Amino acid sequence: MAAGRSTRFGSTKQVAEVGGAPLVRRATAAAQRVCGKKVLTVIGHDMARVLAVLADDSGFVVVNDDYETGLASSIARAVSACRSDAAALLVLMADQALVSAEHLQGLLEEWSGSDDEIVATAYAGTAGPPVLFARGTFADLIALHGDTGARALFDDERFVLKTVLFEPAAIDVDTTADLNTIG
Repeated sequence: MAAGRSTRFGSTKQVAEVGGAPLVRRATAAAQRVCGKKVLTVIGHDMARVLAVLADDSGFVVVNDDYETGLASSIARAVSACRSDAAALLVLMADQALVSAEHLQGLLEEWSGSDDEIVATAYAGTAGPPVLFARGTFADLIALHGDTGARALFDDERFVLKTVLFEPAAIDVDTTADLNTIG
């Protein structure tokens, strides 16, 4: 997910660099190491700049024209783009610069293949992204609204929630100070 306005950051954080690579490119590179050519990047705000830093082999790009309504619309766009072909959707945020391909692989390995599972990342006493959502969650993901993401599905009794511990996921880039801390 790389569609947000980055209001707390003050500029387009998706193109800000950590370790010589833009945040969005770091995320797509980690995803590619696990998912190969099945990577889908949702962009919206300042899409020309975000698109310019994505490598030609970054996979598919989906534009979310409703990015201002919040994260839910980006998740819905991603699901809509892949729901007919995907058994699951692995959602990660471009601003979680410390998420590794190894952790993403761990999420995939924790998933049993069942349509009713959600495999979330556990960190800082909570669960959140990156998250694997199995096909059985897709209708609910498309119906999301606002900037709350899909956390409400974690408590939905229709779904089995599993978690994989990865404390570095607690660190995300919301401000330039955050970027300086991890850069």
